[in-house]
Amino acid sequence: MNDLRDLYQEVILDHNKRPRNFRILPQPTHHANGVNPLCGDRISVYLDIEDGVIQDISFQGAGCAISSASASLMTEALKGKPVAEIEHLFDAFHDVVTTECECPKGLGKLSVLAGVRDYPSRVKCATLAWHAVRAALEERKEAVATE
Repeated sequence: MNDLRDLYQEVILDHNKRPRNFRILPQPTHHANGVNPLCGDRISVYLDIEDGVIQDISFQGAGCAISSASASLMTEALKGKPVAEIEHLFDAFHDVVTTECECPKGLGKLSVLAGVRDYPSRVKCATLAWHAVRAALEERKEAVATE
């Protein structure tokens, strides 16, 4: 079990140090901001959606390692997915980081964040980017908060 935990920590540290899709899309079709007032995480997500599919997704912001790694992993997981699947993925991810459920196979690398459920204050860090994507899809103009 320690080897698995070490692997998970390694993936999180890698995505924090070298976040994937960390940039501003030049002409996003959707955009939203998110903030976690508890620890100061701030994120902006950018999506390019064509024909109901996320063609490209990116983020920028500053936050803790969990927040940054989660956003990076999320962008990899959502790129190329139909918008219709996003809510299901959000719910599955949220269940994994908040409950002792078995990790669904469809989450892939996102499952490395399951350990945050042992640290309730970190759940908000792990889900911030997801709340921002949901806000972008709903075309909300105000920043979404985890509180």
